[in-house]
Amino acid sequence: MFLDIKSLEIRPLDFAEEFQPGVIDLGVDFQQRTPLKASGRAEVVEEHHGKHKIIKDIRLKGELATTLEQSCARCLEPVTQEVERQFELLYRPLGVDAGRDELSVTEAEAEIGYYEGEGILLEDVLREQVLLSLPLKVVCRDNCKGLCPQCGKNLNQNLCSCSVPFEDPRWEALKEIRGRLDH
Repeated sequence: MFLDIKSLEIRPLDFAEEFQPGVIDLGVDFQQRTPLKASGRAEVVEEHHGKHKIIKDIRLKGELATTLEQSCARCLEPVTQEVERQFELLYRPLGVDAGRDELSVTEAEAEIGYYEGEGILLEDVLREQVLLSLPLKVVCRDNCKGLCPQCGKNLNQNLCSCSVPFEDPRWEALKEIRGRLDH
């Protein structure tokens, strides 16, 4: 759904959309398991800069919900996550802030995004919001044992038969120093 600045200048747009799995590309790390439901309102907000300059920002306020699946960071088993997020976003035309001297950015300005052309795609906004709501890494459970570093077996399901404990070669230099200190 394209949010056109010209249409939004005439009147705000209330939206209630449902995107089936695969419609919005979330990357290879995430699988969408239920439709992504999003609803909210898009409108133009005029911001006055000086006497004659008016900037037309797009304000999006809404909420989204879906279910995603990603791999456990330790054992690679699938982990299902419910995603629910409310958002209030402000998008300014790209290049409007160009040419200003370098200034420290206020917290409010850090929340501003930019759009190019005549508007923005709702799908792009939702993709960004879904990805921002997810943790960088997820584990299937707190006591997940992960994979054996030698044979790759899932240690949560059964123990492997690797008899020699795996020693990381990066620690070898410290072992040599310790050996010299002990003698």
